[in-house]
Amino acid sequence: MSGPNPPLTLADLPRVLVARVSHVEDDCVICERLRELGFCPGTEVRFERQAPFHGPMIVQLRGYRLSLRPSEARRVFITPLGGSLLP
Repeated sequence: MSGPNPPLTLADLPRVLVARVSHVEDDCVICERLRELGFCPGTEVRFERQAPFHGPMIVQLRGYRLSLRPSEARRVFITPLGGSLLP
């Protein structure tokens, strides 16, 4: 018996591929900057690629591409779109 699924973040996007932002943490300067860059609730985000060994990832949102460190990606919570998680 398993409990509820943990919330997904942008760090999980490589397994999801396409998602919608549900919210961004609200207690840091980095979080404010992420919101300024367009990570607002309802924004669609697509996974482009990730550097080897869990390095920075490139995502597409609002018509542009952006590179994020994994530590930054973990501050943006997402809801998967269009199917299930990849293994």
